[in-house]
Amino acid sequence: MTERIYRLSDFDFELPSELIAQRPAPTRSASRLLHVAGSVLEDLDFGALPDLLDSGDLLVLNDTRVVRSRLLGRKPSGGRVELLLERIVATDEAWMQLGASHPSRVGGRIELPGRASAIVLERSGRFFRLRIDAGMPIADYLERCGEVPLPPYIGRPADAADAERYQTVYARERGAVAAPTAGLHFDQAMLARLRLKGVVLAYVTLHVGAGTFQPVEAQDLSQHRMHSERFAIPDATASAIDAARAARRSIVTVGTTTLRALESAALDSGRVAATTSETALFITPGHRFRVVDRLITNFHLPRSTLLMLVSAFAGFDAIRGAYAHAIRQRYRFFSYGDAMLLERGAAD
Repeated sequence: MTERIYRLSDFDFELPSELIAQRPAPTRSASRLLHVAGSVLEDLDFGALPDLLDSGDLLVLNDTRVVRSRLLGRKPSGGRVELLLERIVATDEAWMQLGASHPSRVGGRIELPGRASAIVLERSGRFFRLRIDAGMPIADYLERCGEVPLPPYIGRPADAADAERYQTVYARERGAVAAPTAGLHFDQAMLARLRLKGVVLAYVTLHVGAGTFQPVEAQDLSQHRMHSERFAIPDATASAIDAARAARRSIVTVGTTTLRALESAALDSGRVAATTSETALFITPGHRFRVVDRLITNFHLPRSTLLMLVSAFAGFDAIRGAYAHAIRQRYRFFSYGDAMLLERGAAD
């Protein structure tokens, strides 16, 4: 059988703007859940999740913590500059995205909040390496003067509520510039219900970078290059995966970030070694999944790498059908929106 070739346009769809969630649900677990098993779709509340898992199943979550990574500054000329952290590389240096009417040049100076300033040291594509003089480490400065980095499709400034709701309840390892949003649906009561059911919880850390918002521009998907992100898989999680496999229990990942970390570290046998590394894994239909059986995820943007990933996981036609159904049923989309539980389909 001839392998199907996918292009960027295959991952486009029309979404009514009013379905883009601008605020989270009243409580974390009050969102809806669409269960997708091939062409079989089931409309549920997120509170039904424990009923869909079995005792002994392994639920893997990403414990990265979002940094207040957005800064608003000005050039000496007065021009406005918006900075979004990609990663910190030294106590006083970081790679950032810069948004301005005219990009800053190497050697250019930017005035920042709190009487701090930055000098542009280097440019690489969309990213700029800056030396920031703030009188304290960059991580501490961002916590004091930075803003919560809400995604660009949320058309309002971040407020005090976002500082709590755009962060998972189990966030521990500081370093992300965007939330692993599938995890936003979990509260402590839900985690307790899962443990009571006998579901095993384990954690990885993948620090989501600013490049997660970069669009795919090439129709030929083979020409797209993913940004690199840091991840860590501890010994306890690698052991839990081995135990789940030996007991023939499902491995369920919360979010595409968790899935990418596990699949990046997987051996051909399906075993996952404990590691600290970086991944630029770009998953498109045809990918052979070695570890993950089920995926909890939000609804993703048109033409995005994340939509390509879920299409690879659940099946291209299954995801097309699920998204059409979700639009008809008025599900809420993107970071603060509703969730799906995807069963792994046959490779396209």
